Amino acid sequence: MNSIFKKILKSLFSLTILCSLHSQAQVRLPQLVSDGMVLQRDAPLKIWGWAAPAEKLTLKFNGKTYKATASQDGKWSLLIKPLKAGGPYTMDITASNKIILKDILIGDVWFCSGQSNMALQMERVKEKFATEVANANYPQIRNFFIPTVSDISKVHEELPPGKWRPALPEHILSFGAVSYFFAKDIHTNHKVPIGIINSSVGGTPIQAWTSEQGLKTVPQYATRVQQLKDTTYVSKLVRETAVRNAAVAAQFEPNDLGLKSELPWYHSSYVPQGWQSFWLPGYWADQGLRNLKGVVWFRKEITLPEQVAGKAGKLMMGAMVDADETYVNGQKVGNVTYKYPPRRYEIPAGLLKPGKNTIVIRLTNTTDKGGFVPDKAYNLLIGDQTLDLRGDWQYKVGQVFTLSKDIPAEPNFSAQNEPTGLYNTMVAPVIPYAIKGVLWYQGETNSHKPLEYEQLLKALIADWRSKWSRPNLPFIFAQLPNFMEVDYSPAESNWALLREGQRRTLAVPNTAMAVGIDAGEWNDIHPLDKQTIGKRLALAAEKLAYGNKTVVATGPMFKSASIEGDKIRLTFSSTGSGLVAKGDKHLQHFAIAGADKKFVWATATIEGNQVIVSSAKVPKPMYVRYAWADNPAFANLYNIEGLPASPFTTEN
Repeated sequence: MNSIFKKILKSLFSLTILCSLHSQAQVRLPQLVSDGMVLQRDAPLKIWGWAAPAEKLTLKFNGKTYKATASQDGKWSLLIKPLKAGGPYTMDITASNKIILKDILIGDVWFCSGQSNMALQMERVKEKFATEVANANYPQIRNFFIPTVSDISKVHEELPPGKWRPALPEHILSFGAVSYFFAKDIHTNHKVPIGIINSSVGGTPIQAWTSEQGLKTVPQYATRVQQLKDTTYVSKLVRETAVRNAAVAAQFEPNDLGLKSELPWYHSSYVPQGWQSFWLPGYWADQGLRNLKGVVWFRKEITLPEQVAGKAGKLMMGAMVDADETYVNGQKVGNVTYKYPPRRYEIPAGLLKPGKNTIVIRLTNTTDKGGFVPDKAYNLLIGDQTLDLRGDWQYKVGQVFTLSKDIPAEPNFSAQNEPTGLYNTMVAPVIPYAIKGVLWYQGETNSHKPLEYEQLLKALIADWRSKWSRPNLPFIFAQLPNFMEVDYSPAESNWALLREGQRRTLAVPNTAMAVGIDAGEWNDIHPLDKQTIGKRLALAAEKLAYGNKTVVATGPMFKSASIEGDKIRLTFSSTGSGLVAKGDKHLQHFAIAGADKKFVWATATIEGNQVIVSSAKVPKPMYVRYAWADNPAFANLYNIEGLPASPFTTEN
């Protein structure tokens, strides 16, 4: 028996080794090379992957056969000759295993990257663009959304798992909104498949998207890259950050009277006592709750008619700072854990009733001003009826957080915010994939250090062009839109400084910029009008990447200034059919200054394709600024084609 048992064990061991070797020999493809992919037309196509050392494979595609042999480190690649737009095709790969990829299209592939405004999905804007969502039927527009992953320690060869999805009703809400509107215009104009690779992460800085080599020209970040190679130092940062974060979290341990009460304050049978008046929307710091970080409860009683019985509804509660739990008639209908997303909560059929109904919101605030963001929709929707919920509410404080002044602001280490942290994981693995060009929408996170942004953006462009071995790779970026409160006097602005860095980056060949200072929202860093930005990026691409020399791709761009006595004459490019003051007889938001750089509002008039700027307060002018503000709400220099002029300063 022992002899037989040993033979069985030996056979099992041999089979295990054979299976292990066989599994190692399996040809494996990168995530991007998969069903439904769009490959770049009119360009050599690299197909690559992994296999056993020296394993031979055969690839068949579009009537041609290609062969490759894996190197000793298990990597293989081959080149497919340029192809015209078309499809769908099938790709057949045969080695020790067989892979068949289906529904492959040949068209144009755009790498779309940046932070949250590039990542923001159609789901977020589905109410504003309901018709677009309902009618989305573009199977030849494909989207590959890269999940977030970061790493400062090494360059990755592969992306996290993902899939190509067509622009159809079942997938459209997961498309990035800017990139979708861009792709729709390009696809409509050129009748070719469009592939979108969306590699973007909210709240991330530009240096995180740049490689070590790309940052060598930016000393402060090159130094940081070297510093982060010290694993002992990084481990210390991680430990200290964890300790700091635990201390921060401990300040917010729940001790909420509204939850400890005999009946929770959201309960349908709870009778409110000692509640105060609150006008919604608004921030509680402006309504008697000064310097409060904590939990505040809000409630409103509404009366509904008999017709609502049995009907479902939708609660539109604008945006709140920071985290909410929202209840209707004692039942939780939704919650959001941070301040940016709109609150849109479905109310199930049967919950609303004729007569008195109660809406209760438990709002937790740890940063900024707590409350309800003004100028948003606060409504209850029932069928085709809309009930306005703005106005008188009641509030009561459930908990006051006691914040420690001893907790340091640093360290606050996160790999996705460090130099190279996202390039290594979400750009490098894409480099072998042929693309038409790049769309970039980012800058908000770098606005606290705006003067360095021009250098960083130029470094990123040079870096990616080098990595893709495309010195003239089309690179199109969105300028920051208008945001925050309006200044009614000339003022300094970090956002204006950063926009200026973006504008000056246009000196780099084969770049273009979409101006969006009329497409933002003063109260939302994530403005909903992603269609305008997408369309303007598409216009820029028409001229830059598709060679349409007749298209007016952008609004007026400052070109030069000349001092003429007490006036300054400004010359512009991209004037199209001519300059206009949109919506007004007079140009607005021009400021002028002398040598002291004390800017005052100026009189500006259009003369042909030039603008003459002056002010009686500045008899010896030297400098002009236009739309120089966080939110230049009244800036109105456009061309006749309806495209806004970029903000600028004539200062060096």
